[in-house]
Amino acid sequence: METIGSFEAKTHLATLLDRVAKGEKITITRHGIPAAVLCPVAETEVKLSHKEIVEGMRALRKRVKPGKMSVRDMVNEGRRF
Repeated sequence: METIGSFEAKTHLATLLDRVAKGEKITITRHGIPAAVLCPVAETEVKLSHKEIVEGMRALRKRVKPGKMSVRDMVNEGRRF
């Protein structure tokens, strides 16, 4: 991990961001004391396909729906309060 001063970091921010995007970590210091670390954003989870989302919703519906109460009945029940 490279260490760089805050003035130099401010001056060369675009270059530093390019290096961080490639996986490098950089420590920014103020008067020789570490103040921040530039590091790449963690990889995001893989997005689900539409088919996987629908299957998940159907599975949730089977688990959550209490008895034979319809969605309309549940909405009306919730409006009483």
